[in-house]
Amino acid sequence: MKKKLWEVTTLKALLLIYITLCLIIAGLNYGMGSSVSEKTHQLILKIWQFYENQFKTLLIIIGSWLTIRIIGKRSKMQKKNLIGFICAALFIHIIGPILTGNNDLYFFSMPLPWSTTALQLMAEKSDFYIRHVPLWGLSGISAVLFIYLTITIIVFLGTLIYGRRWQCSTLCLFNGFIAEAFSPAFPVFQRKKNNGAKIIPIFKILKWLLLTVNIFFIIFWINSIMSKDFNYPIANLLAKIEVYKYLSTELLMAMFLWVIFTGRGYCYYCPLGTVLGGISRIAGQKIITDKTECINCKKCDLVCPMNIIISTSAQIKKDVIDSRCVGCGHCVDICPVNTLEYSTKFLDAITRCDIHKK
Repeated sequence: MKKKLWEVTTLKALLLIYITLCLIIAGLNYGMGSSVSEKTHQLILKIWQFYENQFKTLLIIIGSWLTIRIIGKRSKMQKKNLIGFICAALFIHIIGPILTGNNDLYFFSMPLPWSTTALQLMAEKSDFYIRHVPLWGLSGISAVLFIYLTITIIVFLGTLIYGRRWQCSTLCLFNGFIAEAFSPAFPVFQRKKNNGAKIIPIFKILKWLLLTVNIFFIIFWINSIMSKDFNYPIANLLAKIEVYKYLSTELLMAMFLWVIFTGRGYCYYCPLGTVLGGISRIAGQKIITDKTECINCKKCDLVCPMNIIISTSAQIKKDVIDSRCVGCGHCVDICPVNTLEYSTKFLDAITRCDIHKK
């Protein structure tokens, strides 16, 4: 217990350091960038890029190591999650920037409808494009867009095969990595308690509102790319609004929820997650509950970061199908009688093939 106590304390301390540095550096980068000299601005930008790339990757590795020590040998699915996030971070934050010479590659690691950054880069008259052409060149922009398109294809095809688990619990470098690598540390300043039922209705409203806003941004930028008439004032205004939206309802709100609620707080209303939740239905994502007899210990309910009630379905051996499920597998790992299993149509087919071969 003492060993686990220092590990949890260390996780909480690292998370607080990450949050504090983000508030300071992001504040400087987004708040003072235009009001300081170019030399100072470039220094702030380099610090921000180091924070987002090398520091974040190191944080994922250390956090994953500590979490693995805490969760023990039974947590096979979560260990796979952590390995996935480490690999994703090494590619997006370390290898990718080295190969492309672009330290802002992480901006393009989340597909639509999460952000319109890629669309703004395709609009040759946008401020975003004009600012980055001198830095990246046309070949650099093409490389970034190619990587973005490749990631988008991988995310959506992967979700059709493996469900929401593919992105939300293996690849997401905005919120998913924190939720998994620091899972024993949440909430930072409160004891764990199941208060999700009270705020889920609020998150439902927020997720559809945020998705609607993002779709509006997407339609605007697609129209701007295709149209000959480019509305500079409106385009610049919407670009700024999207930055403020990101800082307030996404970055700062996600961190606030880490402190008082859960590492998966943002996952309740993430616009990309909302879309992937729908695709996961097509993929046939589910939690199978009939592998053995459920003993109704309710550990699965307590450990679920998305506040999905699993035990009720397990009692009657009914599959749990919920678009909120991020496929983290915490419920599967913690079940003392191994009655739960994460699956999709694709995984079901593989299982049937294995049984047939035997």
